[in-house]
Amino acid sequence: MPHSPVTPAPENLAPISLVWFRRDLRDVDNTALAAALANGGPVYCTFVFDTTILDALPSRCDRRVAFIHASLRELDAALRARGGGLLVLHGDARIEIPRLAASLNARCVYANRDYEPQAKVRDAAVAAALAAAGRSFRSFCDQAVFDGDAVLTQAGKPYSVFTPYKNAWLRRFYERGVSACDSTSGKLALPPFASSLPTLAAMGFAEVDLAAIGVQPGMSGARARFDDFCNRLPQYREQRDFPAIKGVSYLSVHLRFGTISVRELVAHALRIGGEGGMTWLSELVWRDFYFMILDRFPHVVERAFRPAYDAIVWNDWPEGLRAWHEGETGYPLVDAAMRQMASSGYMHNRLRMVAASFLTKDLGIDWRLGERWFADSLIDYDLSANNGGWQWAASTGCDAQPWFRIFNPVTQSEKFDPLGKFIRRYVPELKNVPDKWIHAPWRMPEAQQQSCGVTIGRDYPWPIVDHAVARESTLLRYGVVKSAQQEFGAESGQAESV
Repeated sequence: MPHSPVTPAPENLAPISLVWFRRDLRDVDNTALAAALANGGPVYCTFVFDTTILDALPSRCDRRVAFIHASLRELDAALRARGGGLLVLHGDARIEIPRLAASLNARCVYANRDYEPQAKVRDAAVAAALAAAGRSFRSFCDQAVFDGDAVLTQAGKPYSVFTPYKNAWLRRFYERGVSACDSTSGKLALPPFASSLPTLAAMGFAEVDLAAIGVQPGMSGARARFDDFCNRLPQYREQRDFPAIKGVSYLSVHLRFGTISVRELVAHALRIGGEGGMTWLSELVWRDFYFMILDRFPHVVERAFRPAYDAIVWNDWPEGLRAWHEGETGYPLVDAAMRQMASSGYMHNRLRMVAASFLTKDLGIDWRLGERWFADSLIDYDLSANNGGWQWAASTGCDAQPWFRIFNPVTQSEKFDPLGKFIRRYVPELKNVPDKWIHAPWRMPEAQQQSCGVTIGRDYPWPIVDHAVARESTLLRYGVVKSAQQEFGAESGQAESV
């Protein structure tokens, strides 16, 4: 189905094109840029720091804004090396893009698609304003490998379960393939008027030391991360769940802002193959899946994917929510995860599941409150993946884990941080606790607490809940949706703790 209207342009307009960069901050393998260049006329490039987005951010010290700002500096340099440059604007994109297109006399604005509901409304407004002026708006699939109607069921409907979607995605890929596009050939136009990258301060934001949190922005940062990961990819399947090990790609922020092409990553995963390559490919397919869910089922932004789960009554527990926010729950792995995110804007994927499960199924707090906290905290925040992950953990979403499966924060800790290395890094008050007690320090004898210099209840909190008791409360809470059990293919309602 079309994502945006395309209006024919009057013949008397010069074949000038305007490329609007958004989540695609690279000049290599960029679909919209390639399409504009193929049109044959001069191509101008722009980015808008959209005030409708910036004004809604909760903090003026935002790592994402700093990442974008630094990445734009590199993108502008790359475009200038090709004879062009980047016109960077600060304002309401619904006004700025049509105005810029008019000033450049551009026949068409090219952009890569965004699947978030507000972005789709914005793009529709821009398209309408352009059409009213006799110009057109064209959008392309770029941040996903497949979108729109590319992967559908045999009945012509979008999938709602991942595994059959993945199988169909792979069939489509093997049948037709997706190759990189040429966005480095063609004529880029030097902007006819001066445009400098506004400072963060001029936009009301503080400087952020990205290097201090281990983030290198831009295409060069993405390339460095990718090259490093290529050496580790064969071991990805075995190492990806252990936060103390350098086992994942750390490319999430680069995928989020498009400083690297997902098509290149998919091609590399297939080229490497093996368990590592195919496991990573599956994660990239999950990304497409969540884009599709958000695009086709936008109600997930505010409500459960499966309406029956909106009947769940969550705990109104501000103190519990605060303890989770601050990494003071008394469960070391959960607290280490939350503190990692607070200090760096990043959280390991296994820990995202553990932290989300703890909030929803140990504390019984609404998944939307956790999703919002992650949205405000993560440098790689992406609405589709964040929403999908939270609904998965809360068992309210598509392809959800059965609601009676509940992560045990202690056994998760024992399994995925067996020596407590990750815990000790982010919960330093436990650094001297022996391995035997690091996962559940409240079980440590008083004499042992004294010998390692930590008193539970003073230096580190007692567990905010008893997991066994919380599990029983969760079973009662989710009882309102027992009728959905067969929908997930579950044969038993007995609680599992994983």
